[in-house]
Amino acid sequence: MTDLNKTGAAVGEPVAGERPSDAFLDVRDLKVHFPTDDGLVKSVDGLSFSLEKGKTLGIVGESGSGKSVTSMGIMGLHTTGQYGKRKAQISGEIWLNGKELLSADPEEVRKLRGRDMAMIFQDPLSALHPYFTIGKQIVEAYRVHHDVDKKAARTRAIEMLDRVGIPQPDKRVDSYPHEFSGGMRQRAMIAMSLVNNPDLLIADEPTTALDVTVQAQILDLIRDLQKEFGSAVIIITHDLGVVAELADDILVMYGGRCVERGPAEKVFYEPRHPYTWGLLGSMPRIDREETERLIPVKGSPPSLINIPSGCAFNPRCPYADVPKDNITRTVRPELTDGGSGHWAACHMTPDERERIWTEEIAPKL
Repeated sequence: MTDLNKTGAAVGEPVAGERPSDAFLDVRDLKVHFPTDDGLVKSVDGLSFSLEKGKTLGIVGESGSGKSVTSMGIMGLHTTGQYGKRKAQISGEIWLNGKELLSADPEEVRKLRGRDMAMIFQDPLSALHPYFTIGKQIVEAYRVHHDVDKKAARTRAIEMLDRVGIPQPDKRVDSYPHEFSGGMRQRAMIAMSLVNNPDLLIADEPTTALDVTVQAQILDLIRDLQKEFGSAVIIITHDLGVVAELADDILVMYGGRCVERGPAEKVFYEPRHPYTWGLLGSMPRIDREETERLIPVKGSPPSLINIPSGCAFNPRCPYADVPKDNITRTVRPELTDGGSGHWAACHMTPDERERIWTEEIAPKL
């Protein structure tokens, strides 16, 4: 049984109203729900994590697990009307460098967005305005937060395009988004995101739809720029190869909640949740000869309107019957710390998970 404190949170989990002194970003019990005609969509349903400057957190999970909704919640983008007329229902706390964002004035959050925190969107062709040149869009992003003339801002835009590896930046600054390739647009989006030297950078699927060589270049670029600026970085992806390349810590999401969280090395080599086992089993390997087919995660992600009772993963979990008394289908497991800051939400005992991982799962990977 998980030890609980007086708030009902698992011992060691972040508690609303308390902020750790060393966390630059601190998300506490974040819930983002969307009312619809079919019911309440619980896209994020009680997510907590913290991140220090200079560190990278990888958030992984299938489509629909709540990754992008989490990032947009941090950026304060759920109140802009892009989800229809019904406003998102958001609760919890988001602390950024000592400021609580959810209770802050929207205008104050808008001033922080782009300056203190920035986001690289999944599809730069949709995120960039087609009617304005790349340079004008970067200039606007810079002048919103700095009292400089257009000439100084244009010089800054050219400088950033050069730093992200765009050739002939003094000429390409006047190009339109459609005149750039996919990889070049992503670089331009990164230049725009970093033009104000933000302390927090969120990259939402930054390498989607790019070929593997460009993917590697983009990941190297993010890593190098993080070292230069000392930013805290969140990488949101379904590609475990991406987080293996960049992340210091990994957070695995399923059904709007965190099911495992810990140092990247621990999550990759000592995973403690059956869903993480499934993600690792479905990832192709190129470092050795494959003798068996990949092992997919059976079934489909749950409906966020009607999330299964108990453990949300139980309909797809091959080990749902290991715990006694049908507890996986009736009681929702809480995150518990198994040591070294490695958390998991599973009803199986640590010994049972260790045995299954060592004897059944790891030999096949």
